[in-house]
Amino acid sequence: MGSHSESELAFLSIRQAAGLLRRREISPVELVDAALARIERWSPKLHVFLTVLTKQARTQAQRAEREIRRGNIKGPLYGIPISLKDNFWTQAIRTTAGSKILADFVPPSDSDVAQSLSQAGAILLGKTNMHEFAYGITGENPHYGSSRNPWAPDRISGGSSGGSAVAVATGMGFASVGTDTGGSIRIPAALCGIVGLKPTFGLVSVEGVVPLSRSFDHVGPLARNVTDACILLEAIAGKYPRGETRPRDRALRKKQKFRLGWPRDFFFERVDGEIESAIKVAAKKFEELGAGIEPVSMPQLADSVDRATHLVVAEASYYHQSQGYYPSRSQDYGDDVRGHLEWGHKVSAVDYLAAIESRQKVEQAFAAALKKVDAILTPTSPIPAPRIGESQVRTLGERETTVRAELLRMTRPANLTGLPAISVPCGLTSEGLPIGLQLIGERWGEARLLAMALAYEEATPWHRRHPQLG
Repeated sequence: MGSHSESELAFLSIRQAAGLLRRREISPVELVDAALARIERWSPKLHVFLTVLTKQARTQAQRAEREIRRGNIKGPLYGIPISLKDNFWTQAIRTTAGSKILADFVPPSDSDVAQSLSQAGAILLGKTNMHEFAYGITGENPHYGSSRNPWAPDRISGGSSGGSAVAVATGMGFASVGTDTGGSIRIPAALCGIVGLKPTFGLVSVEGVVPLSRSFDHVGPLARNVTDACILLEAIAGKYPRGETRPRDRALRKKQKFRLGWPRDFFFERVDGEIESAIKVAAKKFEELGAGIEPVSMPQLADSVDRATHLVVAEASYYHQSQGYYPSRSQDYGDDVRGHLEWGHKVSAVDYLAAIESRQKVEQAFAAALKKVDAILTPTSPIPAPRIGESQVRTLGERETTVRAELLRMTRPANLTGLPAISVPCGLTSEGLPIGLQLIGERWGEARLLAMALAYEEATPWHRRHPQLG
């Protein structure tokens, strides 16, 4: 043991690290020390972790090392250092949800996800920075500092799981678990050059997660490659309905034929030219791998964006009111989150019911499209990472729109429908900013979705690119 450098250890895949642990060529202590060294060096500059569990992580690593010596390895996550977004309850560990209101909140119990990861033997390094109450898509936080994109620190990481994405991209742990209400796993994954998976609604428990919008909230993995995302999903997923296929690792290795849908509507409107080109190149790569590419039409999506927002803001405002946070503590919110809560209180019953009807139409549109193809291929984000503090964006000479609206446009349909969706790296812009492609699959279709993503990943170099921190 001890012959590997810090960076070699930090950027191993989970599968590689698990194999080395099993053969006792490295120890969990070495893995934890490598991750903690990177956290100490880079987290303060990039605003990644809100709580670092140095002593606890090393104690867990020493315990895991003793068990491995006895031949007791519980699975591929045993002895692997990971992080959690700071809206997951962790017993006796501060859980702020990126807010001033919960700055000193210490939960009395673990979330279901934290408990599952502990049972799998994963080692918790700490809790990562996030957009306040997960109510934003940029990762900018007025209370704890904005998490910074490691490819260009003047740019946003994306949110709300921004700290988790930066941690994974920079080797501050092997994976993380985040939440996704409108794209909050996939957007930071795309902007930071890693893999982010939003599973089917209800597959992963949200019990013990500080909510944003109950009917939109999803929990899923952020990882450096598709197989690692699968390993993490296996640890936290609940039961599949009878007859559905679990995304076990062996299923990923089967060579499968598949068909991808190329949307005629919505998804390629107002897309940055470099991003559109990268997605077209990715589509050609899929064709080289034997995939069929077929046009699909979903015009119902055009009217769904504003109505989906009505559902989210109404549900979020109800939660904050029910907890006694808003309006009694309105001064303790950041300006953007306070504004969203005010908006949510103005949504009428008519608007809310119209949004529910719109959701049903979009679900029907996706169901019809997914009868013809196995997944829909889209950009994850129509724009590369904007600069921190930038609120407006102009794409392809169109009128200016908000950064928030543009970043959410590609990802929210999968939250509205509850369909699984994954973002994988597919290129870099001329300025060296990551580009992500998104695959949206059928309900409970994670195994198929991961297989498609893995086939592309194995044929391209993008998942092996890491930001150069200096």
